[in-house]
Amino acid sequence: MSYAKPLPRIDDHSRPFWDAAKAGYLMLPRCDACGTFHTYFEPWCSKCGHEGVHWERLSGRGRIWANCRFHKVYFPGFETDVPYNVAMVELEEGCRLVTNIVGLEHGTLDEMPIGMEVKAVFDAVTPEVTLVKFASAEAAR
Repeated sequence: MSYAKPLPRIDDHSRPFWDAAKAGYLMLPRCDACGTFHTYFEPWCSKCGHEGVHWERLSGRGRIWANCRFHKVYFPGFETDVPYNVAMVELEEGCRLVTNIVGLEHGTLDEMPIGMEVKAVFDAVTPEVTLVKFASAEAAR
């Protein structure tokens, strides 16, 4: 059985993120000058313009900052998933990731309120790609 949903393009700039996810932890690039974490994988900072980043391991803990449910199929492979949740998680380190919240009984917005504590979980969807998703911090313990 093959994975039918879109997969990320892994290149030299994003490889540390995907390698870390495959190993079961979260890493993001951080600006060498101002210390801002980035959720895009380029060697420069969108905040201060400095060229130069290093990769740091993050806690994987955060809170739901925003959430919604998609009722339309925008990409192939999601036909059997609608409606599905999409959330923005603000990590303890201050950056935000767009993700899914997993482990919910019904997947409703009531089950994933703004401010809910979450923890990164890792979904190995292919031998090469492990996706970062989040679950209730209570459920992930």
